[in-house]
Amino acid sequence: MNNSTRRLAQELLLIHSPQEKAAAVRQHLVPALTIDAAAVIGEVPGIPGRSERPLLVHPSQLKARAVGTREGRASLIHALTHIEANAVNLALDVIWRFDGMPERFYLDWLRVAREEALHFQLLRAHLNEIGFDYGDFPAHDGLWEMAEKTKGDLLARLALVPRTLEARGLDASPAIKNKLVSVGDRQGADILDIILRDEIGHVAIGNRWYRHLCNLKGLDPVGTYAALSEAYGAKALKGPFNLEARRAAGFDEAELAQLCA
Repeated sequence: MNNSTRRLAQELLLIHSPQEKAAAVRQHLVPALTIDAAAVIGEVPGIPGRSERPLLVHPSQLKARAVGTREGRASLIHALTHIEANAVNLALDVIWRFDGMPERFYLDWLRVAREEALHFQLLRAHLNEIGFDYGDFPAHDGLWEMAEKTKGDLLARLALVPRTLEARGLDASPAIKNKLVSVGDRQGADILDIILRDEIGHVAIGNRWYRHLCNLKGLDPVGTYAALSEAYGAKALKGPFNLEARRAAGFDEAELAQLCA
C-alpha cells in the first residue's frame, strides 16, 4: 500500500469489491500517512472501482416495496448501503483529485472516508442478518453522476455533493428511522442514529471548506451556491427539511431561508 494519503486514496478507490474497499479504508487510510498536498495526481482508468452488482438503473426503474415485508425492509436497507458505498468513493475521490489544499482538508476527508466505510459495513452486516446481501437489488448512480460533473471544480463539488446530495440524508433520516421502528427493526434504527450523528459532521466539513474557498475567491456563499446549482443542473430541493440537523452541520440562517423559500 502507498504511504501517501492522496495516492493511497486513489489506489483504494480503484478496488472493485465494495466490501474489500471498505475494509482497506478502515485498515490502511490512517492519519499517520504523509499528506503530499501539493502533488498533482493524474487520473487513471477505472475510477471508481466497482463490482458487477448491484445493477445500476435509472431511478424511475427502481421498484417501491412495502417496508413491512422482509424483502421491502431489505430493499430499504440495501438502498442505504448503496449510498454509503458511494459515499466511500466520494470521500476517496476528493482526497486524491484536488491538490493544493491545506493539510487539514485532507485529514477531514480521511475521517469522512473511514466513517463512511464503517457505515457501509454496519448496514451490509444488518442486510446479511435479514437474509440478503449488497448487490441483491438494483440501485441508481445519482451521487457519482454529480461527482463526475464536478470533477474539474472543487468549489462545485463541495457545493453540490456534501452540501446538497449528502445533506439530503440529514432530511431523510428521521422518516426512514420511523419506518424501521414501525416494523420493529430497532437495530436498523440504531444504525441510522450512528449515521446521522456522523453525517452531520461530514456535511459540516463540506460547509467549512466550501466557505473557505468562497472567502479565498471573494464570493458570496449563498449567491454562489444558487449559481452553481443552476450551472450543474442540480435538482431543486423539496422539504421537509431537518433544520435542526442542518444547523448543527453549519448551514446558516440565510442559507436555510433560501432553502425553505
